[in-house]
Amino acid sequence: MRVVLVGVLTALLALAACGDLPQPHRGQPGGEAARLATPLAIRIAIPAPAEAMLDGAQAEALARQVAQALQEEEVPAVATDAPWPLDWRIDIVVERQGPNVRPRYRLLDADRRQQAATEGTPMPIQEWAQPSEAIYRRMAQQAAPALARVLLNVDAARKQIDPKLLAAGPPRLRFGGVRGAPGDGNASLATRMREFLANQGFVVQDSAEGATYGLSAVVTVTPPERGVQRVEIVWTVTRRDGEDLGRVAQINEVPSGRLNGFWGDIAYAAAEEAADGVRTVVANAEDRPREPGAAGPANRSAGAAAQGTPRAGPTLRAPPGGIGGALPPPERRAEAPR
Repeated sequence: MRVVLVGVLTALLALAACGDLPQPHRGQPGGEAARLATPLAIRIAIPAPAEAMLDGAQAEALARQVAQALQEEEVPAVATDAPWPLDWRIDIVVERQGPNVRPRYRLLDADRRQQAATEGTPMPIQEWAQPSEAIYRRMAQQAAPALARVLLNVDAARKQIDPKLLAAGPPRLRFGGVRGAPGDGNASLATRMREFLANQGFVVQDSAEGATYGLSAVVTVTPPERGVQRVEIVWTVTRRDGEDLGRVAQINEVPSGRLNGFWGDIAYAAAEEAADGVRTVVANAEDRPREPGAAGPANRSAGAAAQGTPRAGPTLRAPPGGIGGALPPPERRAEAPR
């Protein structure tokens, strides 16, 4: 059986239908911005890639461009084939995919254990067959923001977990993003969710390589009726073996059209709360025996949900200086395991 968590979108979403959206965080960087302002305490070595379909000089040029692009993101990176003993490392692999090539990046710690992975933007193989500094520069600049984000997530996650677990590394989760939201909801929810999952001790990555868990979200908004719309956000947690571990559902009604523009603090609060639920789903799954029918915390919870007993998730908290509004008590529901 699967764990099913039910969270609830509170009156935070019930903003007035008119007026400007309060912006309590303007000029007050959030958690991600604060981490970006703090340099990493590790140096990143980038060796010339041996699996990039390049000769020696070309591979060295690619490594230099990636290191430079990371330096511009304030990541202490250096192109070298002789890393220091405590250096972390980014390995670059460029693979052919039909008419294109796709770069892949693996982050290894000082003991050469993989900590995260991400993928770059594909490019035509004809272009890659005529390499130049300009091509390497463009490729590096496209990859650097995602690599910097992965590094920061790994750093934040390692600070959150028990030191005894550091040898195995923090849990890695492939985030498939958010779909279905109006306005900028898909991007805003995804950005905030990455930040809060890192605070929960996860390494969030775009690639499936090395990931133990998967996460995706779907937002459903009903057509307007009597001035309101029903919004539901469902975050689904899966495991590499294909098992659907559980879902975190957030439900409420909002004034019609309220979510058609910028989500702002709505995304902040929704992602903060949903990250707690995702962490609980994973924790229950890790505690659960794998044998069919075995008893465990996760199975007991799922059993309660299957019998129709709602297992209510925690209530969303507004961010500091948050926004108000009032609606009737939101609906709570449990989803039965399939």
